[in-house]
Amino acid sequence: MKNNELQKIWKTIDTEINQKSKDELNLLLTSKAKRTINKFLVVMSISILICTGLLIYLTITSLNRQNDLIYLINNATLGIVTIISLISGLLSWYKIQNNRYNQSLKNWLETRINLLSKWLTGKFSKLYLFFIPFLYVLTVLSIHVYFENKSFIEVLNTQESIIGLIVGAPIGLFVSYFGARKIRKYQLHNLEFLKDLHGRLCNLR
Repeated sequence: MKNNELQKIWKTIDTEINQKSKDELNLLLTSKAKRTINKFLVVMSISILICTGLLIYLTITSLNRQNDLIYLINNATLGIVTIISLISGLLSWYKIQNNRYNQSLKNWLETRINLLSKWLTGKFSKLYLFFIPFLYVLTVLSIHVYFENKSFIEVLNTQESIIGLIVGAPIGLFVSYFGARKIRKYQLHNLEFLKDLHGRLCNLR
């Protein structure tokens, strides 16, 4: 790769860059690509931590409510989905953070772009729209029933509890969808940056 070609690519990223050698520019491009990938890793890491914390909560609350069968079923259903999400998150984190080793920057980027594109724009990329209400209801019921210090049936038979859950549902779902949309938009923006960088690398002669 010629030095002036590297300069051209980097100037699209940093307009204030000084003249640098080929090796320095290669390092800068690699560093920028890795920093962008790290933004995805941060989101994945937060998701992994949330899943871990939720599993700990579900375990503790289930042990404290062993005589409430419906509550245990609610927690078990939520726990299974959380475990699947945790495993998926860990696998995704490993695939994305895997080191370059002897790969070129172009090939390294291409692999990660394909993975991220599959997750963010593939045929299953909109599943979160259906999972959010399901997970929201299970989570809210688990928390609400536990801190009401009543059985699952007693809570559902309490008018105040039902009204509170119904009134709070639209707000909670709005916040959940809004947060998911913002995260998705952020990730798609970073994905487009990686695609643009990869495209410029591929067009170099």
